[in-house]
Amino acid sequence: MEIEIMSRENIKPSSPTPSHLKTYKLSLLDQLMPSAHVPIIFFYGPINQTDMSIRLPKLKQSLSEALTSFYPFAGKVKDDLYIDCNDEGVSYTQAKVSCCLSDILGKPDSETIFKLLPGDSYFMESSGNGIPVAMIQVNVFKCGGVAIGTKTSHKIIDGPTSTAFLKAWAAIARGSGETVEPCFIAPSLFPQNDCLPKDTMLAIWPSLIKFGKGITKRFVFDASSVAILKARAASSLLVHRPTRVEAVSAFIWQCNMLVSKAKHGCQRPSFLSLIVNLRGKKGTQLPSNSVGNLLWMTIAQCSAETERELHPLVGLLRESISKIDGDFVQKLSGEEGFSKVCECLQEFGEVYSNAGADYLTFTSLCNVGIYETDFGWGRPIWVTPGGITGPVFQNLVFLNETSVGDGIEAWLTLDEQDMIILERDTEILSFSALDPSPLS
Repeated sequence: MEIEIMSRENIKPSSPTPSHLKTYKLSLLDQLMPSAHVPIIFFYGPINQTDMSIRLPKLKQSLSEALTSFYPFAGKVKDDLYIDCNDEGVSYTQAKVSCCLSDILGKPDSETIFKLLPGDSYFMESSGNGIPVAMIQVNVFKCGGVAIGTKTSHKIIDGPTSTAFLKAWAAIARGSGETVEPCFIAPSLFPQNDCLPKDTMLAIWPSLIKFGKGITKRFVFDASSVAILKARAASSLLVHRPTRVEAVSAFIWQCNMLVSKAKHGCQRPSFLSLIVNLRGKKGTQLPSNSVGNLLWMTIAQCSAETERELHPLVGLLRESISKIDGDFVQKLSGEEGFSKVCECLQEFGEVYSNAGADYLTFTSLCNVGIYETDFGWGRPIWVTPGGITGPVFQNLVFLNETSVGDGIEAWLTLDEQDMIILERDTEILSFSALDPSPLS
């Protein structure tokens, strides 16, 4: 696959940001996040040349209009503490791809797919001081298919924020008349504290960082498999109706424990971390369109002696999730929230200090409407975060919806040898398909 860059530019907001909004202070929860850009790619079916000539300029125009409301996205992150909302714009690349969409989606390959994301070098050199909040690359395939690759800064944009922005942009592009107005309440609810060291969350997770050959593979659980796992996980005493995220997460956790036992010859303590969305929690002031990292981590703990059937594991997971309620969010907020955050960070540090335990982290884009991102030529065929390969990695599971039905895609990153054991010695391939074509 050859990619030819046709143009590079910065798309600025259609209206200038008012002077009193030029500096956007990050919230305390934003401070916890690493200075990294999170990738995601949307694939769309072919459109004809006439429509393409109309749609591509409309993409840029509608992005400019969306940035008027989502004004911090057109700025630069400074000192990991604030965004300079200077209206410099979102880095925008338009590219031409030498092959057809079916050539890529017929047999998805992470390294190939990652080429559809915007590169860093041009933008970093041209942007001066600060790190761009958002970068976008629009790729047009030989067949007329389109892939929109985005990289957004985790310093202000989590999964629901990214989805809200993309849906707002898409609504303007297709002329639907719908409006998605962002809510910037997070910095006032969770006031920033410059006593918090940079990259605090990374510093307390030494056991999560692994050195070796990491590999990412995609396991797709269709709706029927999810239904079977939910039935297997259900328990009248523990969790009567597990969600699909709970059932699939607990199943992958169970499989990972079997990998550990095969590798070490014994059962070890195991910890499942799940990133929980704080929006919509009862008694909170966080609407679904709130901008920022409005997330918290919950930890389910399974001792070496705990029963490892699916229903008790789902019970442990549900119990940990239930602790992240409205009362907990209230304790994180206000001036007293810093003390609560520090207390939680200390607890995390203690949990993740056990070298003789196993750790698995889950994050999810399920139930946020990611497949509703229609720019005027239909819903995406596939939405993917891609994958990683390298000497430093984390045991990480990224969950996303399938394009149809109630299925789940699990992008699982493990040590290469652990992945071999997972596929060979567990039931994971009995319930999921490995890297199937999104076209099938």
